[in-house]
Amino acid sequence: MAGNDVVMGSGGGSSSGSGRNGGGNQREDAGKYMRYTAEQIEVLEKAYAQCTKPSLSRRKQLIDEYPILANIDQNQIKVWFQNRRCRDKQKNEAIQLQLVNEKLIATNKFLMEENDRLQKQVSQLVLENENMRQQLQYVSVAIPNTRNEATVNSSQHSVMAVENPTGLLAVAEETMQEFLLKATGTAIEWVPIPGMKPGLDSVGLVAISHNCGGVAARASSLVSLEPTKIAEILKDRSSWFRDCRNQEVFARFSAGNGGTIELIYMQFYAPTTLVPACDFWTLRYTLTFEDGSLVVCEKSMSGSGAGPSQSLVSQFIRAKMLASGYLIRPCEGGGSIIHIVDHLDFEALSAPEVLRPLYESSKLVAQKITVAALHHIGQMAQEKNSGVTHALGKQPAVLRSFSQRLSRSFNGAVNGFSDDGWSLLNCDAAEDVILCVKSTKNLKTISNSSSALSLSGGILCVKASMLLQDVSPAILVRYLREHRSEWADFSVDAHSAASLKAGSVALPKLNSTQFSSSSIVLGHTVNDEEILEIIQLEGHALNQKDAFLFRNTYLLQLCNGIEEEAVGACSELIFAPIDEMLPDDALLLSSGFRILPLDSKTVDSLDSLTAQQTMDPASNFEVYAATRHIPGGSSSSKDSSVMLIIAFQFPFESHLQESVATMAQQYIHNIIATVQRVSKAITPCGLNPHVGVKLTPGSPEAVALANWICQSYSSSLGAELLTSNCQNDDSVFEQLWHYPKAILCCSFKSLPVCLFANQAGLSMLETTLMDLQDITLEKIFDESGLGALYSIVPILTEQGFASLPTGTCMSAMRRLVYYEQVIAWKVVDDGGALHSLAFAFLNWTFL
Repeated sequence: MAGNDVVMGSGGGSSSGSGRNGGGNQREDAGKYMRYTAEQIEVLEKAYAQCTKPSLSRRKQLIDEYPILANIDQNQIKVWFQNRRCRDKQKNEAIQLQLVNEKLIATNKFLMEENDRLQKQVSQLVLENENMRQQLQYVSVAIPNTRNEATVNSSQHSVMAVENPTGLLAVAEETMQEFLLKATGTAIEWVPIPGMKPGLDSVGLVAISHNCGGVAARASSLVSLEPTKIAEILKDRSSWFRDCRNQEVFARFSAGNGGTIELIYMQFYAPTTLVPACDFWTLRYTLTFEDGSLVVCEKSMSGSGAGPSQSLVSQFIRAKMLASGYLIRPCEGGGSIIHIVDHLDFEALSAPEVLRPLYESSKLVAQKITVAALHHIGQMAQEKNSGVTHALGKQPAVLRSFSQRLSRSFNGAVNGFSDDGWSLLNCDAAEDVILCVKSTKNLKTISNSSSALSLSGGILCVKASMLLQDVSPAILVRYLREHRSEWADFSVDAHSAASLKAGSVALPKLNSTQFSSSSIVLGHTVNDEEILEIIQLEGHALNQKDAFLFRNTYLLQLCNGIEEEAVGACSELIFAPIDEMLPDDALLLSSGFRILPLDSKTVDSLDSLTAQQTMDPASNFEVYAATRHIPGGSSSSKDSSVMLIIAFQFPFESHLQESVATMAQQYIHNIIATVQRVSKAITPCGLNPHVGVKLTPGSPEAVALANWICQSYSSSLGAELLTSNCQNDDSVFEQLWHYPKAILCCSFKSLPVCLFANQAGLSMLETTLMDLQDITLEKIFDESGLGALYSIVPILTEQGFASLPTGTCMSAMRRLVYYEQVIAWKVVDDGGALHSLAFAFLNWTFL
């Protein structure tokens, strides 16, 4: 086999030669091939599994440990490992190329079909236009009146269709034709959604409507599932769309052509406490074509009396769904191409003017509904026949269920529907704080958990909405997540968790308890943009009475929208107290924050699309100036407003309802004050000028720093860090970002702080670029490592570079990292001034 061959170097063949040829002739045969025995290959393969690039000392150690390798020179072993790494690399590249090739073939077929379809459509429209011109020559004057009468009859027929099943098929066929013209035609003028990057690894091709009634979004993608499975998943909207409170099939009819007609009633949660929720009464039509394609289209039924009785929907505003749905076409060799259209009219005039952008933006429809559907289908395809488990042995479906239940519990708390058992307890108009209560008998509506809540009282919810100016949602939610001690009170969290377990816990007066938190990341549930984690809070009791607070408190936490470039409708931090064992049917009482951007530019305007793609300058700065207080209000433009929704749920005993209500109101007032202070600190006018720049991929600061790192390496070590030629500064950054060795850049001061790391460096530190600047070298290296690092500072100052021998460091997740060598060099800017220090970690691995 090729794997057994090795090329002998000219200087390392004597020991092997004497063992195989019985003399010194091996030196004369240098450069020829030799074969390892099967036993030697087995030993080397085991060593390769442990370390793919062993050092010189490790290769010598292998020869000492395994006598079967005694006749092989360590240089020959080095060559064997080189060949073995090369074969692995070629294999991986071949697999990746095969996957890319399959995607390209399917995409090319899809584009060719779309091109043929559009050409046929153009030809058909030309013929229809010509026929129409000929017919107009013979049209009488009475025709317009007849046409108006036909329109009225058609509208009346649509109203009566609900009570006349025989007329539903005509409405269904009309709905399907309207949907197909939107999905594959030009019935709507579509423009690319701002911020979405097309490509093989993107979620799909996403577009939004321009100059049409209502708001609409369209998307298409290649999915490795069969059409019937995709339709089954997407039709159950409540399983993947978290803003869907309820979806009920009121009636189902079989159409004569093999299709199915359904009458659907659906409810959507309201995103804020300031606007009523909306509901829909629609007709859904499912049909399979002869070529195997499947269409699922849906449209609102007309008529004011259509749908369930008004007693069931008194808290809702009836919204309209224009022709929408899914066209799913099978691909040869498996998989499907899916087209999705969502076209809605949310009756925006019923909302306060400041909130109307939430209901008038096609971009938000695309983010909340259309892209969410593609993400869910993509996840289901990846999980098909997969045995992958995440932290704590949880299956992906279980983690997805946890995140959905957290969101739904939070949505339920924000909306406070009376049919869920919520009733208004108090409303503080001055602070816009609302207090609601749900009795124990209504708790069954929260969860199907088998673990009963042993409380005689119920659940109390305190909530508020705030309008903030010039605040980045991503920055604010990151602050709330990473600095819990600034706004949370451990005693409140601990009592809420204890109430869920013990059922009866006295609530003492609030105190300034301090706490620390550590997290276990369970997984990313939506295209790596949503983090599900367990937060462990460690309490410190102030007196004997509070001794029970030493018990750990655990929160299941969901966080999304923390990246500036994340494609999402909002940023959220939602959490709920849980048991240490995290049962799959755990009762989740969600609390937390939702931040909705109210940027009026999100209303569809072609002039604003370019501006939408520009990164907010505020995201380029470190913004954690939480203790800074700036009095007075902000008079910034409404174009950069955000709506913050806060909702907290507390279980209580009947005799403690009043004290819990007082505690909850005080708690949320403290949180509101903290958020106001933080929001002023992180606005562009409140940024601390002494804080350095927070680098983001592709930003001018990151591009400049990448260029300085590479130029300083070349001038200090006399060699090029990047082997290939770079045409411009952007390509320098791109190559450094994907450089296989872990590159880390730190500030040059008494307590060095990490400024930048490439992808390999972030993987080694197990962190993100946004969180990197919270890490100092003291958190990475232990005492001996720091001593070795400081010992090379004089060498760095004198010759510009130095190296550290084999050692270990610590990742942000507290995992030990082994590295073979660290090369350090000075980084100077364009003016020759010392800017920072750069480190390259060679052959690192987790222990």
